[in-house]
Amino acid sequence: MSDSVGWCLIESDPGVFTELIRELGVTGAQVEELWTLDSSLFEAIKPVHGLIFLFRWIGEDQPDGQIVRDSRIEKLFFAKQVINNACATQAILSVLFNCRHPDIELGTTLSEFKEFSQKFDANMKGLALSNSQKIRSVHNSFGRSNSIFEFEDSAKPKSKDDEAYHFVAIVPIDGRLYELDGLKEGPIDLGLIKPNTDWVEAAKPFIEKRINKYKEGEVHFNLMAVVSDRKLILEQRLLSLKTEELDEATKISEESNIRMKIADEEDKMKRYKIENARRKHNYLPLIVEILKLLAKDGKLVPLYERAKAKTLEKEKQKIGKA
Repeated sequence: MSDSVGWCLIESDPGVFTELIRELGVTGAQVEELWTLDSSLFEAIKPVHGLIFLFRWIGEDQPDGQIVRDSRIEKLFFAKQVINNACATQAILSVLFNCRHPDIELGTTLSEFKEFSQKFDANMKGLALSNSQKIRSVHNSFGRSNSIFEFEDSAKPKSKDDEAYHFVAIVPIDGRLYELDGLKEGPIDLGLIKPNTDWVEAAKPFIEKRINKYKEGEVHFNLMAVVSDRKLILEQRLLSLKTEELDEATKISEESNIRMKIADEEDKMKRYKIENARRKHNYLPLIVEILKLLAKDGKLVPLYERAKAKTLEKEKQKIGKA
């Protein structure tokens, strides 16, 4: 895969992903991080439109289902991953482009891209995505600022000890469950979703199977969900509460509970904005000035020597445990 068009790595974080899709013009959606597969957690964030699973890539493996090659491929949006570092945004878009829920509006940028590329084959969709200046620009705005301290040669091949991480999307479409992995030849049909059941329950065994590939104690995966805008859902609930036949005390208690949850959502979005502003800020000038002051006061070299000694001691401890 070529990365000549310049997509940068972005952090796997619900605040990053939520602001990213909103800067692309999407309304009615946000991303929530999942710490457990417990049904009560999924119940609290319904409706869930898709799952984004990040895992340490340990080589090609056999898909858990059949690759779709029939006429269904025309109804699904699936793009091959043809460029490095874009798989996070690609997984998010795989959920959004295949979502048919009234809560979510794609906005002009993504609607036009989807319409433009819908009839392309998977490889051409991937190429179109990698060359979308608008999508790439928003994606890259969440990358770390360039630093003079980054000396790694991007052209240098990764060693076998380097860890590579990958994102895939899991989505329900027309009563069936699909895994959308840009490194595969096509969408993977994971099977039928039982009638009158939550599709997330059908997805859990496949997620658990991936997690179980890692040794106990290793944390090499992350799970997030694309859900409807929580604040809008709560505001709708607040409006519907006015017409419900409940006693006054119950209504007051429920209204207070909903307003508290709305305030929590507003605080969370404010926190996301602050965290993302810090991610995007270039701290290099500040770092350089601090180093200059330390050097001027004669403290820089001693600090360096102490840090070097600690590093060497840690390396010795690692060798001793090996």
